[in-house]
Amino acid sequence: MTKPDPSGPAHAANTSEAPVHPATQLIHGSRDPSTSAGFVNGPVYRGSTVLFPTLDKIMTRDQPYTYGRRGNPTSTELEAAIAHLEGGASTILTSSGYQAVTTALLAFVQSGDDILMTDSVYQPTRAFCDKMLAKLGVTTTYYDPTLGAGIAALIKPNTRLIFTESPGSQTFEMQDIPAIATVAKAHDLWLLMDNTWASPLYYKPFSHGVDVSIQALTKYVLGHSDGLLGAVTSNARAAKHVNAAKETLGTCPGSEETWLALRGLRTLDVRLARHHTSSLDIAGWLETHPAVAKVLHPALPSHPGHALWKRDFLGSSGLFSIVLHPVERTQLAAMLDGLKLFGMGYSWGGFESLVIPFNPAAYRTATRWTEPGPALRIHIGLEDVHDLKADLAAALARLTI
Repeated sequence: MTKPDPSGPAHAANTSEAPVHPATQLIHGSRDPSTSAGFVNGPVYRGSTVLFPTLDKIMTRDQPYTYGRRGNPTSTELEAAIAHLEGGASTILTSSGYQAVTTALLAFVQSGDDILMTDSVYQPTRAFCDKMLAKLGVTTTYYDPTLGAGIAALIKPNTRLIFTESPGSQTFEMQDIPAIATVAKAHDLWLLMDNTWASPLYYKPFSHGVDVSIQALTKYVLGHSDGLLGAVTSNARAAKHVNAAKETLGTCPGSEETWLALRGLRTLDVRLARHHTSSLDIAGWLETHPAVAKVLHPALPSHPGHALWKRDFLGSSGLFSIVLHPVERTQLAAMLDGLKLFGMGYSWGGFESLVIPFNPAAYRTATRWTEPGPALRIHIGLEDVHDLKADLAAALARLTI
């Protein structure tokens, strides 16, 4: 597949300007060197106290910044850039992607509510629902991520929101977001989506009916495995709820991480294009390997949700999974322990390639994971694809030793 072109009508800077391609937006969006003495990159604003020049100003809080927790020029620049890329009305920043999820959920629920949660969701999100939300009197109904419009059958009088993640965490089920959005709108429900996998470049949630888009900026936006950061972007209808939750919960990002995300944002287009092409190359090659039973990558024609990916997405990232034919644990250890270029560690989206084993059978409730062989989640980094293939080929050969 050729390099994706994530351009289109949703990418105009504003209604009075000609459309600007995302690569240009990433470089110039929200950046104003005239405010930083001409330096291309603005400074890192740190601090808690912001001074007011007069009694009237401090009594009315009549100035752009009033206290460090509520924001500074560094966070404002990143928030504006993310909101513009995603097509939302406003963005708030959080200290991690997980905190972005929890802040977004708490913005809309109250005791007695039920929420519809995709069964393929990021596992910590499930833990938050089952532990913290349950303590607060909010119940969670998990649903098959492939339901689409059929999700309407699960709506109850106390259903408050629908949470989606497409593709699903680890197992990469694709969701029909526009169909679910139609159901949500008909029942006056909030529709939330974890959009981390595709990033704002390769999926435009608000053009598909989503109310709130959540990202772990830790992944592709920072892009260098050197910080933790999250974002919640809302449409105009949802923004007041999310902004109120941010203020009440005291949610705020670190200044250094925010600045690193701004720096990472400028090169997101070229990095994501490399992740896209390399991961498709390797995923397609792995499909032909005799040790691999299945490759879970939505941009491959063999994937059950490929038609949805092709219809709605503008590209794919470097993250996918494979299922091996059954092997002994010692064989799997030989495969993974001897890897030279793939590290074993959590998170993804950085410049380096990663792999982790997983088994979702224990924490799925609405669907079943029945694959007999071990599963591996793989992140394809920015290394040369030939070197990565050689490392994987040697690793797969060790399965038979």
